[in-house]
Amino acid sequence: MITAIGDVLRRCYERGWITTRDGNCSVKPARSTYLYITPSGWRKTIVHPEHMVKIKLKDGQMFIPEGASPSGELHMHYLLTKGYPKTRAVVHVHPTHVVAAMYRGFDLPKLCEQFPEIHRYTRVGASVPFLPAISTELGDATAVALGVTEANPAGQYDIVGQANHGVCAMASDPWSAYEHIERLDHICEIALKSGVAP
Repeated sequence: MITAIGDVLRRCYERGWITTRDGNCSVKPARSTYLYITPSGWRKTIVHPEHMVKIKLKDGQMFIPEGASPSGELHMHYLLTKGYPKTRAVVHVHPTHVVAAMYRGFDLPKLCEQFPEIHRYTRVGASVPFLPAISTELGDATAVALGVTEANPAGQYDIVGQANHGVCAMASDPWSAYEHIERLDHICEIALKSGVAP
């Protein structure tokens, strides 16, 4: 599971969804008291299990190892994994076609309703408005958009766009989260190339 994080991020880099030091990913195994997350500013083409930051979760708090530097989006990953009893992976990257479609004005959930290859397998929530990267506001708004609450830690959606920024996807493993992103990016590419206005 942890090894898959590096594989997924390398694939995201190859597709142009992130530049070398962009993006982040985390995994919280089922019933575990640890969250594994990518380090801040690390080259995503060389992420291996030993590079992951292992964060202890206890009594609603995070305990970061001394000297460790987890991703600046840690707050977002924490909100999306805390209280969820099953394994959850969270992938945050910047897929070109999704960001371009949002920037052009497409409503992602409405767009996806027209394409069965995505709405049958991926639940797309309403996009998060523009908010500063690595801010608590972005993390909070992303959790709300995905429908993740204390009462419903499973959430309602698999992926949401983040205006002028990227996407956040969650699933049972990093590759499944990647597939949600891949489907959404493909549909957005079709819409953009079609020339149809939002």
